[in-house]
Amino acid sequence: MAVIRTDKWLEKSYSTPDKLFQKLTNYFNHDNSTEIASLLTSHGMYQRPEPNGENMIQALRNKKIWDIVQQEEKNLKREWDGRNIPIFIFPSNSYNRKIREHYNGRTGLAFQDKLFLFVSEETTEEEIKALFTHEYNHSCRLTHDKIKEKNYTLLDIVILEGLAENAVRERFGTRPLAPWTTYYSDTELEKMWNDLILPSKDLPKSNRKASKLLYGSSFYPDMVGYSVGYYLVKQYMKKTSKRSKELLSLPAQEIAFD
Repeated sequence: MAVIRTDKWLEKSYSTPDKLFQKLTNYFNHDNSTEIASLLTSHGMYQRPEPNGENMIQALRNKKIWDIVQQEEKNLKREWDGRNIPIFIFPSNSYNRKIREHYNGRTGLAFQDKLFLFVSEETTEEEIKALFTHEYNHSCRLTHDKIKEKNYTLLDIVILEGLAENAVRERFGTRPLAPWTTYYSDTELEKMWNDLILPSKDLPKSNRKASKLLYGSSFYPDMVGYSVGYYLVKQYMKKTSKRSKELLSLPAQEIAFD
């Protein structure tokens, strides 16, 4: 199935995103488009059309984003033994400050059986490839991991994010990495791991504190869970010389504590 030509969906329904969410009900286990809308917009999809929306869609087409992602999917599916899943590309929420600052205006959402990319017209080809690499790594991890996602703990999520961004580093170097990979020094990250993440590592991923630790809050440093995850996986890869494909099925505990 691979890349769905959502540019054609956007041609007809960009100004009425409710119609887009309705089309997506076929890909979820329930048919509540309101819940789908809430899920996707909370992860970065645009919520309301912009005045120059038609021009923005054409700009994305001119960049051949759908074709680029299609080729990247072929490459990584073969390399990581990934599944053939539907991939949806939509505009990101340009009004969201967190998305602009922490994610360079690009973000996504991955499931074991589908994947969403949210991009802006400023997103470069390299950034598109990096974003897809990150999100597709999530899908492959969820496929290869023996632990079911519903049973994930804070540590599992932290390592999940670290695996994905280190896969980007492995493929493209440091230039297209997410800004949060540079927020803290190794010394700071080691301290945050020991003082913040480690004591709460077994919290269920749905726990409110786990979410605050993952993304940061007024009480915790910005993107602390993501940053620590990137640090832990990077250190493990340096120590063992293992590559991303070899890490997809390794337990989070092994990666964090080896």
